[in-house]
Amino acid sequence: MSLASVRARIEAACARSGRDLSEVTLVGVAKGHGAEAVRAVLLEHGVVHIGENRVQEWRDKAAALPSEVRWHFVGALQRNKVKYLADGRVELVHSLNSARLADAMDEQGSRRGHRFRALIEVDVAGEPNKQGVATDEVALLLDYCRDRSHLEVVGLMAMAPFSDDPERARPYFRAVRELADALQLSERSMGMSGDFEVAIEEGATLVRVGTALFTPEAERSKA
Repeated sequence: MSLASVRARIEAACARSGRDLSEVTLVGVAKGHGAEAVRAVLLEHGVVHIGENRVQEWRDKAAALPSEVRWHFVGALQRNKVKYLADGRVELVHSLNSARLADAMDEQGSRRGHRFRALIEVDVAGEPNKQGVATDEVALLLDYCRDRSHLEVVGLMAMAPFSDDPERARPYFRAVRELADALQLSERSMGMSGDFEVAIEEGATLVRVGTALFTPEAERSKA
């Protein structure tokens, strides 16, 4: 799949669900791909929202790429690594999953004069091997975060259970949208390469797409 194909499928999903294309942001997840590949596959074609899973990999790429990049941290975040994200270059952390992590973000934000924007990661499927907050505990964590002056929660993030059939993800994405609506949170980061169209139909505002963009053909052709 090429970037052009991903964009066309995003547009079609918006049309099917009666949504405006401007409501959905494509986050190109660049895990395992170097700065030049990010530049060639994404930046040169207007994709400036870039997602990273690992702090050190993000630091290396951020140093090599222009300031126009709007960075998203989409991987598991260890508390001892929060300090590296407190310089203002990361626009959104997608993986806030505990009060202890909220405290670390608030503390480092206070030290650096930075207010983190974050999404609470929800274990919407109740899978024991998934990181994230149980759906019935999200409101409690949200209330806790609202008392942290250097942390703003703006939405939810979730991953549906893996399946070859994207339709199986639909009830999970719908549950995230309904929970976000109930909590009056505007952002919903859900949907990846295999199920982003269903996620858009169910209300995603951010889709995290990596594998579908960084194909060998795309990197060779810089398309």
